[in-house]
Amino acid sequence: MNNSSQKKNAVCNTCTRRLVDIAYERSPWFRLVREPLKLTMRIWVRLRGIDPGQYQVRSPGCYNCMRFYKTALKEESGLFRLLNSLVNPVFDAILERITSKEEINRAKAHARAAMSGEALPYDGDKYTGDSRWNSI
Repeated sequence: MNNSSQKKNAVCNTCTRRLVDIAYERSPWFRLVREPLKLTMRIWVRLRGIDPGQYQVRSPGCYNCMRFYKTALKEESGLFRLLNSLVNPVFDAILERITSKEEINRAKAHARAAMSGEALPYDGDKYTGDSRWNSI
């Protein structure tokens, strides 16, 4: 049996990576909001011994995406679910103020295409080989 058929699915409705990339360029202070959250999730996953690699990655540009960390933590930790329900709406509101509706729509289309394993819209596979994605 193929390893990818044994992996769990992580649902992605909006490519936050794309929006974060835009937010970092427009509002450098946004890093002060996101980076502590990202670091906390990475540490939390390690401390709990959770493997975010248990989720199927359907597009090369999705490797190392925080979506897998967040999904794993939501499945494994009630405390994370509670904190996420408080923090995520604020994070989303900030991100929506920095990015345009069109950019959000592109990020949604990008996520749909990535989830189905299709060629990614708008930017093609522009980000796939970009090493900075490993740090976002």
